[in-house]
Amino acid sequence: MNSLQLSNRLKIVASYLPKKANFADIGSDHAYLPCYVCLHDEEATAIAGEVNEGPFQSARKEVRQQGLSDRIEVRKGNGLAVIEEKEVSQLTIAGMGATLIATILEEGKRKLTGVHRIIVQPNINAIVLRKWFLENGYELVSEDVIEEEGHFYEVLVADKGASSNPYGVEDMEKELYLGPFLLRDCSEPFIQKWTQEKNKLTRVIGEMKKASQPDQVKINEFTRQLQWIEEVIGNET
Repeated sequence: MNSLQLSNRLKIVASYLPKKANFADIGSDHAYLPCYVCLHDEEATAIAGEVNEGPFQSARKEVRQQGLSDRIEVRKGNGLAVIEEKEVSQLTIAGMGATLIATILEEGKRKLTGVHRIIVQPNINAIVLRKWFLENGYELVSEDVIEEEGHFYEVLVADKGASSNPYGVEDMEKELYLGPFLLRDCSEPFIQKWTQEKNKLTRVIGEMKKASQPDQVKINEFTRQLQWIEEVIGNET
């Protein structure tokens, strides 16, 4: 068995898989995540899905090298096309934009029949996935934010038909934007992430106002988001 180094963001994704996980990792790249999980849990099994030939071959090679070919199957295909209905109980999708992840989930919706837990790590725009979960019977049950090499990553965990509603009735849009669990924890990486976003939004709004025909609708939307951020981190920075 070769040693396997996994990034901290993927370790967080892995930590939300149950013991004896039977999961699919979509956009698996080198299949590092499935290999890591199966090396640490002898009863776990996985499907590693990859759409491009290069990463598909890399994943197959990694699985062989780790001696896990009997428990990890590498399949080539687009999104959830690599799995059958009720074939897996958990799904992981990491390292893509939220819109692409939501598209993968939407297009493969009928394949989610037996999937009880979805763990996603979007690179940007996590609000898109919070909304998708909400509209498709998945309840957000946990969130994390981590800083890695200067970038901030959010990890969202949603369970099928879980009974706990994490959102308050007061300002749901704000919670969808910032993350209900992250908002409550208000961790150091969370504050750093939104301080960066605050500075970026301030610049963008300033530039938009200088335009010969300012897009007032967009300016209003960004100003509202800026207000949410300031309400949360105003006292923290």
